[in-house]
Amino acid sequence: MTRHILVLCSGNVCRSPVAAALLAHELPGKTIRSAGLAAPVGAPADPMAVEFAAARSLDLSLHRAQHVNFAMCRAADLILVMEQRHTAELRRRYPQVWGKVFRVGEAAGLDIADPYRKPRKIFEAICIDVAAGIAAWAGRIRALERSRVLPTQPIAYCE
Repeated sequence: MTRHILVLCSGNVCRSPVAAALLAHELPGKTIRSAGLAAPVGAPADPMAVEFAAARSLDLSLHRAQHVNFAMCRAADLILVMEQRHTAELRRRYPQVWGKVFRVGEAAGLDIADPYRKPRKIFEAICIDVAAGIAAWAGRIRALERSRVLPTQPIAYCE
């Protein structure tokens, strides 16, 4: 069962806070965290990320950027990153977590570009890509959890 999900980007001020808020909304009851590979620790979410989230009734006002660490990665059942280079960097830093790292845009086969300091139109388009990727992951996670059926009869093994 997927209980703990970690969402990563570079700075933890644009993509991953938005993704984490969307995922928490889609999957209530799960522990969702976000962090960055090069986060400006303590920085609030980018104002355009806050606006994008607010337009979807999500609140990023309390978000503060934090660096990813091994404990976060170890605790996560699933780690969602934005770009293939994030996957490579996590593999380099923490090879033990390799099997649970996937891109947010995995289903569409795409990286999600960094919108930091980009014009509003580009920023919003990238956040829409984040939202589409998160919706796909939320659907996959719900489907996997629905499909886990416990056997009602003991399983017989052949010897």
